[in-house]
Amino acid sequence: MTENKVTLSKKDRLSVCWRSTFIQGSWNYERMQNGGWCYAIIPAIKKLYKSKEDRSAALERHLEFFNTHPYIASPIMGVTLALEEDRANGAAVDDVAIQGVKVGMMGPLAGIGDPVFWFTIRPMLGALGASLALGGSILGPIIFFVAWNIIRWAFMWYTQEFGYRAGSKITEDMTGGLLQDVTKGASIMGMFVLGALVERWVNIKFAPVVSKAKLAKGAYIEWDKLPKGAAGIKEALTQYSSGLSLSPEKVTTLQANLDALIPGLTALLLTLGCMWLLKKKVSPIVIILGLFIVGIVGHVIGLL
Repeated sequence: MTENKVTLSKKDRLSVCWRSTFIQGSWNYERMQNGGWCYAIIPAIKKLYKSKEDRSAALERHLEFFNTHPYIASPIMGVTLALEEDRANGAAVDDVAIQGVKVGMMGPLAGIGDPVFWFTIRPMLGALGASLALGGSILGPIIFFVAWNIIRWAFMWYTQEFGYRAGSKITEDMTGGLLQDVTKGASIMGMFVLGALVERWVNIKFAPVVSKAKLAKGAYIEWDKLPKGAAGIKEALTQYSSGLSLSPEKVTTLQANLDALIPGLTALLLTLGCMWLLKKKVSPIVIILGLFIVGIVGHVIGLL
């Protein structure tokens, strides 16, 4: 450790928290929130590192890929501040450890932000403000704006402080490998969350028909024998709900066979393929454009 220990003051941490409000300001498809993250952490970097070379190296490592819910970034920022502080004071915290903690935490925590903020707090405040506004009160939009920002700011500040204190404790036992254990655990949790989301968010359907089989009479709806009007619609819905097919042929597609074999297999293979390309240093922009091209061509030729 160095003799003159550098410590981030409350003013420094408040400055970082305020700047993190703009974490989405330079969002991009390649590294997403990295520019906003780097902008937010600049006051801490200036305080912790005095030489131009050390500051440049710190900014460079924080320009790596980062993406999570904009408010949930605060506890991750707090832990990162603690790690950078300990590194500046001579602790054995390397670039891999700092980036590993960031990446490992951003995945699991990202899933918390949407249901808490976008699907719970904001709709509740919006409904309150809208009800007042419909009654002709100017307090509706004011209450929504003020309450939303108080809640948002309180959450960001206190979770950043919590992360900062927790991060300091993590780095106290460097020889015992606690930081490595936290990094590994966060990475495993992140991969678990990613794996759970693959089947939900990645969707591929192969259109080619593998087989057609004519159904026996009574196994499908005979549309020409249904009564006309609303009675026919009601009868069709009743027959369909009882298990009758909509057409006299059973069509089996390639996608149906794949789903019967292993549901979600194609989505998993596509995800693994993209991860392999990223590992080979292929630009995310190139991968995104490639997916667009494959999807369009596949649809035109009848494959997708």
